[in-house]
Amino acid sequence: MSRIQEILAKAERDGTTRRTQTEDFTPSRAAAPRIDGTSALDTFAPTSAPSSPVPLAPLAPQIPQAGASGPIAAVPVSTVAPAEVRTAIATLHPLLVAAINPHSAVSEQYRSLRARISHREETAALRTLMVTSPGARDGKSITTANLALTMAQEFQRRVVLVDGDFRGSSVHALFGLPAGPGLAELLAGDATLDDVMVYMPDYRLTVIPAGKTPQFPTELLGSVAMRRMVDTLRARFDRVLFDMPAVTPLADVGTLAPLTDGVLMVVRAGVTLRPALNEALAAFDEDKVLGVVLNDAK
Repeated sequence: MSRIQEILAKAERDGTTRRTQTEDFTPSRAAAPRIDGTSALDTFAPTSAPSSPVPLAPLAPQIPQAGASGPIAAVPVSTVAPAEVRTAIATLHPLLVAAINPHSAVSEQYRSLRARISHREETAALRTLMVTSPGARDGKSITTANLALTMAQEFQRRVVLVDGDFRGSSVHALFGLPAGPGLAELLAGDATLDDVMVYMPDYRLTVIPAGKTPQFPTELLGSVAMRRMVDTLRARFDRVLFDMPAVTPLADVGTLAPLTDGVLMVVRAGVTLRPALNEALAAFDEDKVLGVVLNDAK
């Protein structure tokens, strides 16, 4: 873990004075990864600045406002007749730069992250991925959403993004999805898989929102219904990304980890503390952690 410790130490030096009280879903800042390191464990963790500057600070002046490219029609993936398909209008949040500004330097970093994941597949299949962070406000949801959009841009890739953060769900807000059933209703038996999947044809991405906050989130994530859903998604999609809550102090992430092929850990420069990262990494088998994404770095 020494390489990861060096990375986080650099992040703390870069941003110790910038600690904030903002939430994980923060419209005023961009949560994009910086990727430079190539060691076996911290595949996605930076150790030095890239050769050309990458704008990782606030990006509002460089990103079109939400809805600037027009409303995005979203329809659920379903096997029922078109007349019975629930339809919706989705408007992407400005921080989803992978779709709104795909030619930006930040979007290029997400493509680099995608390429590194694909490279790791040379040794093992990585169809189901879980993205988490040591704590709140690290930018994991924005990182997951942008990575999912980037993966969906690959030719003939079928990608689904699942919001498994029942306590702090934000995927529906990032994509501007209307209220409706989600993962919680599916696992509780109140909806079918086709009921909760929303497909955005313009981005070739399917989204499963979290739904209503359940009374027992950890038990739902560890249920037989969850295992069956993961198996079904694995068969129907090329990439399955789970946006999960922070590792500490919840047990939700540890419940799902055995069902996934790999874990990405998102840390935020100037916010994530080294003890928190140590505790988060200790919750997983070392072979399960693909790497660390250093987010919001200068």
